[in-house]
Amino acid sequence: MFELTETTLANEAANLEAELRALKDAVAVEGAAILSRLEDDTPLEGAYRQRVENLCHYLALRRHDIRPLQRRLMVLGLSSLGRLESRVMPTLEATLNALSAINGTSTEKQPYDSALFFAGETALIQAADELFGAPRASRRGRIMVTMPSTAADDTNFVSDLVARGMDIARINCAHDDKECWNKIAENVRAAANAAGRPVKILMDIAGPKIRTEDVLMQKKARLKRGDLLRLVAEGEPHLADDVKASARASLPEIVTRLELGHRIRYDDGKLEGEAIATGQNEVIVKVTHAKAGGVKLKPEKGLNLPDTALGLSPLTSKDKSDLEAVSVIADMIGYSFVSEPKDIPLLDEALAEIGYLGAPLGLVAKIEQPQALRNLPALILEARRQNRPFAVMIARGDLAAEIGFERLAEMQEEILWICEAASIPVIWATQVLEDLVKTGLPSRGEMTDAAMASRAECVMLNKGPAVGEAVTLLDTLLARMDGHVFKKTPTLRALHTWE
Repeated sequence: MFELTETTLANEAANLEAELRALKDAVAVEGAAILSRLEDDTPLEGAYRQRVENLCHYLALRRHDIRPLQRRLMVLGLSSLGRLESRVMPTLEATLNALSAINGTSTEKQPYDSALFFAGETALIQAADELFGAPRASRRGRIMVTMPSTAADDTNFVSDLVARGMDIARINCAHDDKECWNKIAENVRAAANAAGRPVKILMDIAGPKIRTEDVLMQKKARLKRGDLLRLVAEGEPHLADDVKASARASLPEIVTRLELGHRIRYDDGKLEGEAIATGQNEVIVKVTHAKAGGVKLKPEKGLNLPDTALGLSPLTSKDKSDLEAVSVIADMIGYSFVSEPKDIPLLDEALAEIGYLGAPLGLVAKIEQPQALRNLPALILEARRQNRPFAVMIARGDLAAEIGFERLAEMQEEILWICEAASIPVIWATQVLEDLVKTGLPSRGEMTDAAMASRAECVMLNKGPAVGEAVTLLDTLLARMDGHVFKKTPTLRALHTWE
């Protein structure tokens, strides 16, 4: 039987107060150092500074292993510090105040009032509303849908998506043309007006295409573990007796910057290989992993190089040309291949070059590369400098191919935590309800994935024959999950299953 005597309580509470105060002081000092390094002698000004300071405090706290401390606080019925992303110092202060009350010691600060304690949550809600529009009455999360080319002509299809619950229409600028984009946007706006509620438009500029182009394979060959393939930077793909497949890369840098031992992943990780020989115009890759039955090399499939610094600008000449249409149509821009803080102002420079003078467009940074993951706090600070609506998209397809599928679940959690600490909205993207969208029947695993997505401010669906049914299901699922959890915090509504 658990028993906490008065003497044990007094001793433990006194020890915890001393330890927690030391932790708070360390977080304050270390957080200030992190902020100074991120600011790089150019202090952030304005309303965003407080949220970035909280982010730095969170980064400082997470440098400490506080698991033993958490369990000891729980025994006393106090906060375990496990849900403080948006309120680091307020939570530490509130817990110290509770310990001081137990110990009978004086407190230097009064307890935080409710508005101040939950200021981070309020800022996050406001940021999401500004970028995505007000949420539906039934749910907090928004639903984004990728528009197919047919949405340019099929007004009923677009109206049906809006009626089912689509909040944001995504136009992928890697496909179609400016005329098609305009028609899709017109249909979305018309459907939104008819429904009496706004539907935002995100336009995803393509960025550098890292893909296979021309492909050559031995007849009926499929690449399996141990097989060799050749990637060429320029010219025609070619085979040899021991090389079963060859492809030209869409960008020469993909090949010329590969070094021995660097990994190459093909088509969202269906095949992985390692560079075993390099030349001026080519690299030989030995397959280390492949899906069961082997892989057939095809053109226009994605390539990921997790170990190679490509040094590519996130804006191509096509992107800069597309911005003329995008700046007129879009409410927000999806920014691919952003990886360093200097990439953020590049977009404003490109908009200035085409003479854009409107209000700052919303910016959605797609986190899809290891470098972007490492630089996420710096990217957030730089976006705040630009004083524009900002969100982060967890581009789970490319991100998994870059960092490895086994690390994706862990990293998407960390992205959610970092963004909550900074009051930055998050879009949960790639293969959400993919089986349902494509076949009309969801898998058990993807239903659980979609439920987990409710912790983000927006969930993205890809295009497919049954995307309307997916919107309806997701609309209901997000509404039900809102009754159970907000971010990491269970909300413990009344349960009726066992009555």
